[in-house]
Amino acid sequence: MVNKKKPLRQKGKVRLSRAFQELKKNDFVAVDIDRATNFGFPEKLQGRTGKVGNKKGRSYLVTINDCTKPKEYIISPVHLKKINTSPLKK
Repeated sequence: MVNKKKPLRQKGKVRLSRAFQELKKNDFVAVDIDRATNFGFPEKLQGRTGKVGNKKGRSYLVTINDCTKPKEYIISPVHLKKINTSPLKK
């Protein structure tokens, strides 16, 4: 079950750096739902990773694999967290 509450000091706050972040095509992102904003995509996406496609308005088209089928979701940048996919140094 996903925790639907934010910590007390975080309530009502939207991080402006996350709201206005610019992502490039083919960047890898993780879905991190921000509870302060109203959203309309399934909760099963929490923690999933995907690849950024085109930009649609203020949001991004993100391709996420659901078992073996790739599915596309339109997600606001507030709910996306860029992840590093660089190879490990030996």
